[in-house]
This record gives sequence, C-alpha cells and structure tokens, in this order.
Amino acid sequence: MNKQKRLEIFQRLSAAIPEPETELHYSTPFELLIAVILSAQATDKGVNIATAKLFPVANTPEAIYALGVDGLKEYIKTIGLFNTKAENIIKTCKMLVALHGSQVPDNRKDLEALPGVGRKTANVVLNTAFGQPTMAVDTHIFRVSNRTNIAPGKNVLEVEKALLKNVPKEYLIPAHHLLILHGRYTCTARKPRCGACCIYDLCEYKNKTD
Repeated sequence: MNKQKRLEIFQRLSAAIPEPETELHYSTPFELLIAVILSAQATDKGVNIATAKLFPVANTPEAIYALGVDGLKEYIKTIGLFNTKAENIIKTCKMLVALHGSQVPDNRKDLEALPGVGRKTANVVLNTAFGQPTMAVDTHIFRVSNRTNIAPGKNVLEVEKALLKNVPKEYLIPAHHLLILHGRYTCTARKPRCGACCIYDLCEYKNKTD
C-alpha cells in the first residue's frame, strides 16, 4: 500500500469518526489506568458498569488501596479475571503512592513496571491520557491493519511498529482510536460490513462482503 492511499484512508476515517475517543468512562489519568487494567479480556461496557460504582467511592490510589483486595473485588466481581486484577490494582496503587506521588507516570518504563500493566495498557494510557503517538494494538487494530493492508504484521508488535512507521504524521495520535472504532463497528471480525465502509475502494482486503 502506498503513502497516498494510506493518507486518504485516514482522511476518510477521520471524516466518518470525527471524535475518535475511548469508550471507557474516565475523568482522570488514574481512572483511565484502572479502567484499562480492568478491560483486559472484558468489554468496555462491562468495565463502565463496574467503574460507575467504584469511582464515586474510590478514584485515587489512596482510596482504592484503602479498600483492600477483598473490598475492591466487591466492585469488580462482574469482570473477568477479577481476582487477579484486584490484586494487581492494589499493588499498583501502593506503587503509585510510594514512588510517583500518587500520579500516573507519563512514560513507558514506569508504566510497564506497574503490576497488571503491559505494553498495550501502557500504550493506551500514553496515547489517551497524555496525547503521545502510541499504538495499542488490540484485536480490532490487528485485524484492520492486516485486512486493509495499512500495516500488516504477524504479531501485535510487528503491527504496532508498522503503524508507527506508516501512519501519516498528522494522524499518529488519533489513529489508535480511529482503527479501534472502525474495527469494532464496521470492519467486524466474522462478517465485515464492507457495503457500509467509507474506505471500501481503498481497502486491499480480498474477501470483501456486499
């Protein structure tokens, strides 16, 4: 895929999705961090239901740490892997208080040192909370990048590097959410909605649907 075609793809996606934002509900970088940790192998909708109860009660590292693991579990028990997530979140809150003045770090090294925070979670926080040009390659971004041929790769790291290299500079920050939302609602996994796709004629997918 050439440079001009990629540019037109992101121009069209931006026109179709004028406000590319995460669907997780949050009001601070810390709330975003907790929501993203909870979102692993869970839906954004499910996470939002849990955090709608949790955040009014505890939305700072100190407050969530004070709940303890068992107290936190009561708020997140509807979410998959909640036992492990509760333990990681409590440890993360302790580290944020002790090492970072209760603030969420704005760099990859410190973020990935937090329990329950891998590369993808760090990328989401860096992009969404701090406006850094990172790509958190989830299943949607991986699928869309390979299907369209925007940034093909055999694994998530390959796709991440290809996106950072090939996405037009002016779209490096919004590209993350543009691709997620396009994959979630149009370029769906089992049966992509090619007939309703704004980049149908630019996409290089060979098995398009009507």
